[in-house]
Amino acid sequence: MTRRLSMFRSYTPADLLTLANASCGTLLMFACLSYIAGDRSRQIWAAFALPVLALAFDVADGYVARLATRRQSALGADLDSLADIVSFGVAPAVLGYTLGLRGLWDVVLLTCFVCCGISRLARYNVTSTALTNAATGKVRYFEGTPIPTSIVLVLLMAGLFQAGMTAEHFPGGHLELAGRGFHPFSILFAISGSLMISTVRVPKP
Repeated sequence: MTRRLSMFRSYTPADLLTLANASCGTLLMFACLSYIAGDRSRQIWAAFALPVLALAFDVADGYVARLATRRQSALGADLDSLADIVSFGVAPAVLGYTLGLRGLWDVVLLTCFVCCGISRLARYNVTSTALTNAATGKVRYFEGTPIPTSIVLVLLMAGLFQAGMTAEHFPGGHLELAGRGFHPFSILFAISGSLMISTVRVPKP
């Protein structure tokens, strides 16, 4: 039994915080499913709040890994990337769909957003060693905007929802493009994705 649970025994406190980040993203998607199923109570507000909590866990796991434990898990980097794509990639796209970005072109752009997030994290994983300062051991800068910046989209959608707007009333409204539904608001997801896979250098705090 001990051998079977050896993976769990290898987790550091930072890894557990990373898994808490991923849990927030997963719970967000469950909240969206409940909302679509007809539960109009507090589920959608939980979906807006969970990315903020996920971001807090994301910041905390890095802090704990660097300053508290002084020990970096071999799984840490991969766990962090996988958790981020759940909480800051797939989850915001699902939230956008839940709020009404359901036209064909919306779905295309939401899917592209997720793919850009995956690509950005993969690029970071394979280039982080080259970007690390030999003296400090820290990555000097991000190439492309970090995927947690998608929380800006979540907060924007929360503000519009609070104002009583659904996707039909989001800025740009609803259009028909080549006979298919399209909400110009979904372009913001495409812009966010494009910035993530860009070569813009963002200093790492």
